[in-house]
Amino acid sequence: MATEATPAAGEQAAPTTPAAPAATAANAPDPGVSYHAPLTYTLKTGIAGGRMVYIGVGGTIDGQINPTITVYEGELVQMNLINGEGAEHDLFVDQYNVRSSKVIGKNASSTFSFLATKPGEFAYFCTIPGHRQAGMEGLVRVVAGSRAAAESDAADIVRDPGDVPGPIGPRQPEVVKVELDTIELQGKLDNGATYEYWTFNGKVPGPLIRVRVGDTVEVKLKNPEGSVMMHSVDFHAATGPGGGAHATQTEPGAENTVTFKAMKPGVFVYHCATPSVAHHITNGMYGMIVVEPEGGLPQVDREFYVMQGELYTVESFGTRGAMEMDYDKLISERPEYFLFNGAVEALTKRHPLYANAGETVRIFFGVGGPNFTSSFHVIGEIFDNVYTFGSVTSPPITNVQTITVPPGGSTVVDFKLDRAGTFVLVDHALSRAERGLAGYLIVEGPENDAIMHTGTADQGPKN
Repeated sequence: MATEATPAAGEQAAPTTPAAPAATAANAPDPGVSYHAPLTYTLKTGIAGGRMVYIGVGGTIDGQINPTITVYEGELVQMNLINGEGAEHDLFVDQYNVRSSKVIGKNASSTFSFLATKPGEFAYFCTIPGHRQAGMEGLVRVVAGSRAAAESDAADIVRDPGDVPGPIGPRQPEVVKVELDTIELQGKLDNGATYEYWTFNGKVPGPLIRVRVGDTVEVKLKNPEGSVMMHSVDFHAATGPGGGAHATQTEPGAENTVTFKAMKPGVFVYHCATPSVAHHITNGMYGMIVVEPEGGLPQVDREFYVMQGELYTVESFGTRGAMEMDYDKLISERPEYFLFNGAVEALTKRHPLYANAGETVRIFFGVGGPNFTSSFHVIGEIFDNVYTFGSVTSPPITNVQTITVPPGGSTVVDFKLDRAGTFVLVDHALSRAERGLAGYLIVEGPENDAIMHTGTADQGPKN
């Protein structure tokens, strides 16, 4: 039979009342109940690495070998099978006892659907003798509970970029007390996707800490009893073993305190330093501390706080459901997500930056990583002053388009907003924008067409 065009894998189509042509009686939808259209997944048979396999077609499983199909309890699932190379095949979902027809000729296809009534992980495979053993096997993961409930229960872990403590101003050195709680929680990663984040104070990045040179910084690290992991904190602004990590390795239900002298001004990263350090960082345990020079920084109208990081998930970018960390991808540096402030759309739909035309703005920008260098750029703006590598005592470089920031590094960029509009924050390794890395600086006020306008120069500005 011919295969109809389907929505992207894992995406729900417009509501209809679909049939379930090959479902068994035990799993078939009640004909008296109206259901939403199924989540549709298409698999094509083929050869990869010398083995028989299923290959995902379209949507988030496109090109994946024996992809894991993740759905939620109660969802209707449609599976399309296409014969890609002409051998006889079928598709069977274990324990749900549903299967396709056999497809024999090349490009022959079959479709079946089932209602995901049982949570758990269930094998799908080819029942033709020897084919499962030859490599034709994958998983259907049915997550307990509804998708809507899972998404509504997940926390917003995004640190608002405007959450910046005010400038220190002229004062004498003093003791500054900081409390950091290591909070593990299920957070919203993307539309329809969640992730188990590890955080400082429940947000990514951790709070922006602000002190002046000469201050004594007393940091109390508390790890709640319900945590799964030991955590710690390493301050790049500190001088001493592990940046304080040696004193703050904290088990669940315990707390530790470390005190250090802020001896050098600058903008510095802090992060968890419990092995595997990269694992703790990628899960969201990073932030920055601003150590102002004596007399403070030049005044601006608005300040923002943005950090870049990566996530390494088992599931491919854009998959819905609960994502899991993939340690092999982490250590081989193959991220699925590149993120500002911890999540997809963190600084676009959730918490964009806001300012007014005519104002001066400052962005404290850092890279938690753990692995990738950023080429930070704001599309449509030029940085008036850049404090390279977070060095606030060196003369700033001026009129900069893009600034390089390494993992565990920082920068400070200042610029004046000469006209209104939406300016896009990116890493100028622009393919990363396709994996979540973009933010908006929304500027209200006059557009000042003398600076830029649509049309030719002799048409002139409108205002």
